[in-house]
Amino acid sequence: MTKLKAHTRSRAQESTGAIERLYITMRHLFNRGFYKPMGVSGESLRDSLLTLRPEIYGSIAEDKIELQGLLYVIDRLPIGIEECRFINLTSDEGYKNSHFEPIIPPKRRRNCYRIDDEQMNIEVTRGRSEIYDILTHLTFLYIESHKIMRAILINEEGGVIRDWKKLEIAVNKKGKLTQEEKEIALTHTANFLGRTFEEVLSVYDAFSCAENEHRFLNIIYYLGKLAIDEVVRDDKRIITFSPVLRERLGHHIHGERWAMNIKQLLDEKGLIQRPIHIISANMHSVMNSLFAERALPVISKKNSQMQLFELLSSSGSSKEREKTMKLALKEGMTYIKDESGTNIDVQVFDTAKLKSLPYGLESTIENEEDTPVIVVMDYAFGEQAYETMDELLKPYVKDNVTQFLNIVSIGIMGKAGILEGGKGDIMIPSAHVFEGTADNYPFKNKLKASDFKDDDVAVFKGSMISVLGTSLQNRDVLKFFYNSTWNVIGLEMEGAHYQKAIQAASRIRGSISKNVKVMYAYYASDNPLETGSTLASGGLGTTGVKPTYVITEKMLKHILD
Repeated sequence: MTKLKAHTRSRAQESTGAIERLYITMRHLFNRGFYKPMGVSGESLRDSLLTLRPEIYGSIAEDKIELQGLLYVIDRLPIGIEECRFINLTSDEGYKNSHFEPIIPPKRRRNCYRIDDEQMNIEVTRGRSEIYDILTHLTFLYIESHKIMRAILINEEGGVIRDWKKLEIAVNKKGKLTQEEKEIALTHTANFLGRTFEEVLSVYDAFSCAENEHRFLNIIYYLGKLAIDEVVRDDKRIITFSPVLRERLGHHIHGERWAMNIKQLLDEKGLIQRPIHIISANMHSVMNSLFAERALPVISKKNSQMQLFELLSSSGSSKEREKTMKLALKEGMTYIKDESGTNIDVQVFDTAKLKSLPYGLESTIENEEDTPVIVVMDYAFGEQAYETMDELLKPYVKDNVTQFLNIVSIGIMGKAGILEGGKGDIMIPSAHVFEGTADNYPFKNKLKASDFKDDDVAVFKGSMISVLGTSLQNRDVLKFFYNSTWNVIGLEMEGAHYQKAIQAASRIRGSISKNVKVMYAYYASDNPLETGSTLASGGLGTTGVKPTYVITEKMLKHILD
């Protein structure tokens, strides 16, 4: 037993060291300006990732190709990136005004541009966390590509196995593949990937896109091809960071522009001095909670409130969502489509214009000047949470006159990994702890576990780890936190960054009241300690609807009461 504990502890320490080396290395490479991911300059990054063996990347340290991890990464990178030898990370440098069409990855809101056959530019407007996210995904991608290369290469002159030649024929064929040709190509591909035909067939459609239904074959082929070019012809893949990106990073350029747009709107509508409540959430739960019942009376009568919300969350309910938004815009909601580069849209609700509140919500406020204004901001990404919240809480300066915003409460709701329990459960944090450090941010949470006693949902209370990147989840580190006296119940990416901005504004700068109320609640998107329950195993589906709307209801009750 003692030996087992010592092994677990040393493995956790080893993983923690690997995380630290990853971030030190990525910062060094960023400052350097460029590097070759599969060359000497990328060796430390590769070694650290292989030591860490994150749960999302599955069998990264084994010879067989990791299919679910590959799908997770591909969904977060632009279509066609596997074909590009040069990856250039840039700031917002005006490509939107060019002939280049933006490519937006399915699971990440970032603009990417295919410059030519060999180069892909990726715009970074969300801070260091976005750079870490991209670099770890690319490192995984290139490690997998060299696995393919080792499986297909016969000699140093570039000779390849027959299976590879058959895949090449299928990828280069003009016109649509027949079912027979597809299955022949898959059989040969599965052989050198070290996977069964059934395994590759099960993920095939998930890789497909509108541009290419056989994208899986394309990805495997070009990953292998570029890896062969690196070894045989010494044509190394290169990642560069533009001088403008290196100069701008950390200067809050996008966050300042974003916050100013919100404050100007509040000023134009005469809301700047009203009690303001900020909620970091999604763009549907507050709006639907306030308006869906009245916007869709027929559906509301036939269904429970939660069934109504589930309907609105389904893919085939665009008409119902339009009706709800139309009523919301009529009764005090203003939508701010982001043009600052943060990729964070905003909704502003003037509750004084609400004709009535839905069942379960009530307000005792009589004077209009005391009626809440609710500012709902879409999810930030990692360190971007500090940039945006820090700028939003600063006073509004107009014509050399400084106006302090009357911030009454700040609510943070989002998805998080849970260490005890399962998908859809709720976590109520009492503190945020930065991963890999002892930096901690305790706070008094206005939301309590007892608030959810009648909602038939499991609730956990304790500390949350704010991780540097979800793609680096490691079971040994998480087990250490879970079993330690830190009383950790889950992990997320933004909480500590938000709290750092709130504490700076309220206790150091004095730009908001020291009595500002904070409401933090998360619902579980995955359990990284359970095999098959990581983020790579798939989305929440309708499982996330109930906790999302239950948390929203509790926040609205505190705001309106």
